[in-house]
Amino acid sequence: MTAGVLLALALTGCSLFGRAEGATTPGSPGPTVSAEAGRRVSLVQRVGADGAPRTLDVDPSGRWQCRDCAGDGVDSTGQLTAEQTQRLQRMLADPALATETDEARQYKQGCIDALTSTLLIPPGLTITSQDCPGEERPAVGYQVLLLLTQATPAEDKS
Repeated sequence: MTAGVLLALALTGCSLFGRAEGATTPGSPGPTVSAEAGRRVSLVQRVGADGAPRTLDVDPSGRWQCRDCAGDGVDSTGQLTAEQTQRLQRMLADPALATETDEARQYKQGCIDALTSTLLIPPGLTITSQDCPGEERPAVGYQVLLLLTQATPAEDKS
């Protein structure tokens, strides 16, 4: 995926949500998670440079909307359990996410035609990983990816 495509995905994610209440800027301490405040997250997945994007959007309450989530053209909606929502919000408030961004890791995609998963966490955190042999996965970001793919129709092929 080119830098231009990543930028477009990041901007799309930010424009979908705007600034989430309780969101932090990179490098600042994470907010206290409460029922009133939380962070949104989007997961955009694509196989190869020409694959159709699959998009999952989750709001702070745990409600999710998925577009072509399983790669079958079906859109769906649902709700994370209370435990999943709390766990997700704790991870999204983790200050370690600021060290896992593509910029902080100086991330460069290393595989062609691999599944690329990008987490977009407003107001500007982007964390990408690919299903490539030997690729290091960001610790907290990968746990977010696993939670989202295990709790929704989104698929993680890694």
